[in-house]
Amino acid sequence: MAISVFDLFKVGIGPSSSHTVGPMRAACDFIDVLRAHDWLTRVTRIEVHLHGSLCATGKGHGTDQAVIMGLMGERPACIDPEIVPACMEELREAQTLMLAGQHPVSFPWARDMQWHEEPLAYHPNALRLIAHAHDEELYRNTYYSVGGGFVVDESQAASGALDSDTTALPYDFATAEELLMLCRTHGLRISELMLENEKAWRDEASVRDALWRVWEAMKDCVDNGLRHDGVLPGGLNVKRRASTLHRRLQAASDNTSVIASTFSAMDWVNVFALAVNEENAAGGRMVTAPTNGAAGIVPAVLHYYMQFQPDACERDVVDFLLTAGAIGILCKKNASISGAEVGCQGEVGSACAMAAAGLAEVMGGTPAQVENAAEIGLEHNLGLTCDPIGGLVQVPCIERNAIASVKAINAAQMALGGDGEHFVSLDRVIRTMRDTGADMQDKYKETSRGGLAVNAIEC
Repeated sequence: MAISVFDLFKVGIGPSSSHTVGPMRAACDFIDVLRAHDWLTRVTRIEVHLHGSLCATGKGHGTDQAVIMGLMGERPACIDPEIVPACMEELREAQTLMLAGQHPVSFPWARDMQWHEEPLAYHPNALRLIAHAHDEELYRNTYYSVGGGFVVDESQAASGALDSDTTALPYDFATAEELLMLCRTHGLRISELMLENEKAWRDEASVRDALWRVWEAMKDCVDNGLRHDGVLPGGLNVKRRASTLHRRLQAASDNTSVIASTFSAMDWVNVFALAVNEENAAGGRMVTAPTNGAAGIVPAVLHYYMQFQPDACERDVVDFLLTAGAIGILCKKNASISGAEVGCQGEVGSACAMAAAGLAEVMGGTPAQVENAAEIGLEHNLGLTCDPIGGLVQVPCIERNAIASVKAINAAQMALGGDGEHFVSLDRVIRTMRDTGADMQDKYKETSRGGLAVNAIEC
C-alpha cells in the first residue's frame, strides 16, 4: 500500500475528517458511479443510512449535511463552507435534492436520512447509499470512513484491497525500523527519503509547490481562527478564545525575563492550535493533519518554528511536512488514525508524534533522534479516549490540540538532547496504540457514550 504525504494532508472542511470529509467524499464517489453508468437522470429517490459511530455523533459532526453536499456534487477540497447552511435550509423546505447539482430528486428528510446505532462489520464509521428509479433499485454501495478522510467501499473492504495505489516507491517502508535502516544505508535524512518517494507520483518542483500550498492553507486556517469571535455552533455555547488571546499577546509589553519569554512562546503555540480547532469546530476550511480533530497540532508547531527560528525558510516547511508525513504513514499502516477505531490516541497522539518528528528534523536531528521524538510524542498520548461532549469536536478536542502541541515541542527537545538511543521503539509504541485501541470499550471511541461526554452533562 503506497501512501503519499498528500493523503494525510488534505484540504477539507470541519468539523471531522472521518465524519464530515470522508462521508462527503463517499457521496461524491457514489454520484460519480451513477454518472458513469448514465443512471443519474433515472434516479427518483436516494436513501442515506448512517451506521455505528456515524450515527452516534453524526449530528454533532454534521455527517448528514456532508453526505447531502457530496450528493449535490460538492467536494471537501473546494466546497465553500459558507453555502452549507443555506443549502440545508432550502433542501428541508423544498424536500428536493439536486443530485450532482443538476437532477432534482424528492428527498423527505425524515424518510430518506436514516440513523442506525448498530455498526457494520468492517469499521465503526459506515455509510450506505441506495439509489432508486421508481420501484427499481439502481445501485447501492456501502462506504467506510476509516479516518483522516480515507474512504473504502464495500468491495475494497471485502477483498482486503484497501488501497488501490500500488505505486512502486524507491524507498518503501512499513516500519520505523525499516525507515531508519533505509536512511542509514543510503545516507538520507527522513525528509530526503520522503521526497524521493513523493517523486514517484510527481516531480520535485510539484512536490515542493504542493506542500507549500498545504502550508498556505494551514496559515489561512490560523488567520481565520484569529479573526473570528463569538460562540461555536452546536448548542454547547463554547466561546472562541483564540482571537482574544491573540489580541492580548499582541498588546503585551516586552518582558525580557526567561520565564516570561518561555510562557510567551507557549502562549503563541496555544493560540495557533486553538485558532485552527475553533475554525474546524465552526465547519471552516482546514487541512487534515492527519485528521480534523487533531488538525491544530502540526500547524501550531510549524508556526512556532517559523515564528521563533530566525533562519526559518520555505525549505524547512517542506522538510517538516515530509517528515511529519512519514510518521503519519507509520501510524496509519500499523495502527489507526481513526478516533472511532482506537480512540483519540490515534488522532491527537499520531499528530503529536508527527509534529514532534517534523520539528526535530528541521532542528537538525538525526533520523534516530527524529524517531525518538515521535516515540515520545506518541507514548505519552497512549490510552487517550475519544469522548467529545455532545458529539461535537469542541470539548475536550480544542484544548487537547493546544496541550499536545506543547507536548510535541517538548518531545522534540528531549530527543534532540539525546543521541537517538532509547528504551522503547516507535514501532512498539504504535503497536501498543493498536492493541490499546482494540481493548478500549466502544463508549470511549467517538460514540459520546462514555467519559467526559456523559460525566460532564448536568442532570
